[in-house]
Amino acid sequence: MGHTNDPAVIERLLRTKGRWAIVGLTTNEWRSAYDVSLFIRDRLGMEIIPVNLRGDAVHGETGYRTLGDIPAEKQPIDVVDCFVNSQKVGEVVDQAIAVGAKAVWMQLGVMDEAAVERAKAAGLDVVANACPAQVAWKYNL
Repeated sequence: MGHTNDPAVIERLLRTKGRWAIVGLTTNEWRSAYDVSLFIRDRLGMEIIPVNLRGDAVHGETGYRTLGDIPAEKQPIDVVDCFVNSQKVGEVVDQAIAVGAKAVWMQLGVMDEAAVERAKAAGLDVVANACPAQVAWKYNL
């Protein structure tokens, strides 16, 4: 049986102020990660950490190449938001587990059941195939 998102987990992640590492966030304004990360930071009030292949800063926030490169003073990571395709998300989930993240959020169209199960087994909350900017209205956010 496949993963089903728990509405209580979604609401808690969206309402609880925390630190979100946005994997796949670049300066490319045409990618959905660009606007969704602004929503997470500016509307939901979260701290965001860009994670991208070049380690570029985005929205004035220091960027890192991998979750493992994020320094201790920016730990723990509350949510790892995954803007990568389904074939690559397993590696990101494994990094999230390794750095002690509390949750992983796989964006719309992103699903890897094996990675979901690894995250759950490691005690992480999991949301998959959903976008915070598209579901926040359900919680009056």
